[in-house]
Amino acid sequence: MGSRHLSRSIVLQSLYEWDFYGKKPDDLSRIIEKNIKEFATGLDELDFIRNLALGTEKYIDNLDEIIVKTAPEWPLEQINMLDRNVLRLGLYELLYSNKEEVPPKVAINEAIELAKVFGGESSGRFVNGVMGTVYNKLQEKEGKIPEDQLEKK
Repeated sequence: MGSRHLSRSIVLQSLYEWDFYGKKPDDLSRIIEKNIKEFATGLDELDFIRNLALGTEKYIDNLDEIIVKTAPEWPLEQINMLDRNVLRLGLYELLYSNKEEVPPKVAINEAIELAKVFGGESSGRFVNGVMGTVYNKLQEKEGKIPEDQLEKK
């Protein structure tokens, strides 16, 4: 497992725990530090973990709004807690991270992989659908046509 993938797994676990206990202010930082101590021995990029988790927390209202708009048939509270947090993390990377450091396709693929590994049977497909829809909307806004919609000659 690559170090960035392991870092994302630790962030996901931290977000899940934080969400499970009611998303209390300041709890996420404590949870992150506990999980870094327990699971990140030997990892060099600890700031990557902290920045990813705290960035997701900072934009959580925007991220949740995007999830609700993109998956309207699923009220946020009814989305499996793990899938909800995979989406928050993946959308944060897709929308707010440095695109040179984390290209959009990497953010999407990492979110799908986390969903497949830690989620239920349909988690990967659900996360893929939401992330893909958001990515396609971004491409439309930027005037780009998503690769999968280009005509093959």
